[in-house]
Amino acid sequence: MRTSLNIPKEDLAAFDAVWQSEGYDSRSRAVREAIREYTEAHARLEETTGEVVALLAFDYEHHAVIEPLHTVQHEFQDVISATSHAHQGDWCLEGVFCRGSAPRVRELVYELRDFDAVGRVKVMTLMANDD
Repeated sequence: MRTSLNIPKEDLAAFDAVWQSEGYDSRSRAVREAIREYTEAHARLEETTGEVVALLAFDYEHHAVIEPLHTVQHEFQDVISATSHAHQGDWCLEGVFCRGSAPRVRELVYELRDFDAVGRVKVMTLMANDD
């Protein structure tokens, strides 16, 4: 199946450099692999059940999102146990340590990803318990 995407030139150039350095035969093959990795990560997040301990790491443009971001963090204080914060110019890196039900932590992940000024949200599950 053929499809087309609108991607900023600098992102496409960086993607091309990566897939070529990794020895893929074509951009199409690299895109297929990237899509698989993305959907597998989503499936892992969706399939996690029970109580979890997790680390959410995300970067964001400080001035564009700090107030609404703090509001979300306060709304999820039932699962957020600690945060860690570092500055890099106008951007910040935040680590949020969570403990609680998998659906509630997943809800927080999706809230964070919904902000335009948040670059990436990565999830590391430290412990999952299905009892």
